[in-house]
Amino acid sequence: MTPGIAIAFVLMLTALATFQLLLAAGLPFGRFAWGGQHPVLPPRLRVGSMLAVVTYAIFAFIALERVDVTNVFTDPLVAVITMWVIAGYLMLSVLPNLASKSAKEKRVMVPVSLTLGILATLIAVG
Repeated sequence: MTPGIAIAFVLMLTALATFQLLLAAGLPFGRFAWGGQHPVLPPRLRVGSMLAVVTYAIFAFIALERVDVTNVFTDPLVAVITMWVIAGYLMLSVLPNLASKSAKEKRVMVPVSLTLGILATLIAVG
């Protein structure tokens, strides 16, 4: 597989990580995330945003490993299995975004989470 899909996946994760960093810094974009209840996130959700950034970095690394852009794992099966887990997680993440009471979050995050899930699945398939 060419790494193009993985690069698109990493770029989307980078944009999402940037958004989460802005939320963690206290910018008033909270209506687009975490249920949309807080324009500025409270401290516990800011921590959640920081953890999301770390999670996205791990997802990006695994995707790049899966398409052989990086070669850290000695057994390529590790990247295959892990990428399937990530794809499943991202596909399931569409559900809470659909259930959000925030119209802004639904409008933005449902397409983002669905696109990430589809890209992750394509990467997992190889």
